[in-house]
Amino acid sequence: MFERIGWSWFCAFLLLSGSCAAAWAQVTPAEVTQLQVERTDEGVLLSATVRFELPQAVDDALAKGIPMFFVAEATILRDRWYWYDKRVAHAERHMRLAFQPLTRRWRLQISSAPIGNSGLVLGQMFDSRDEALAAVQRVSRWRIAEAGDVDPEAVHNVDFRFRLDVSQLPRPFQIGAVGQADWYIVAVRNQRLAFEQAK
Repeated sequence: MFERIGWSWFCAFLLLSGSCAAAWAQVTPAEVTQLQVERTDEGVLLSATVRFELPQAVDDALAKGIPMFFVAEATILRDRWYWYDKRVAHAERHMRLAFQPLTRRWRLQISSAPIGNSGLVLGQMFDSRDEALAAVQRVSRWRIAEAGDVDPEAVHNVDFRFRLDVSQLPRPFQIGAVGQADWYIVAVRNQRLAFEQAK
């Protein structure tokens, strides 16, 4: 009897795993298509382009007025042959994208800290979803550290990560998003830090 129960659980696991794998296979992965990091007199500047398609579940929630939160993170690591690489700087860029049904316009708010629902952070307005999404996907000359934070004589790498932050969604959406491929948008890339002066 126990063998039959064990076999039944094993079969159920295989079916579930196959369903999950099929669901994940249908997701269009996010990708960092361009990443440039340079040290200038202004500081360490990062420019990046992230390419992804909004999953249907995310698109539907946005159309109903539910804001989506995206986070870009950059970590500068100094190479150390004798120990783990040393983290010398870390920066975050929080983005809140929302559709306003009454005006039929899109609002994008950007902050270095998590954005609440207070609406105190200034934002940009867009007439179309594509324009607003393009602004989310593009980072231009974002200062992720001071120039003095990095040593020109040492080797540094920058870890860049972009993701949809489901932890800031309303509670019912957080519960529904757990383990669902439709709510998974993540892109990562590593870049060696360049010390050429920007022209």
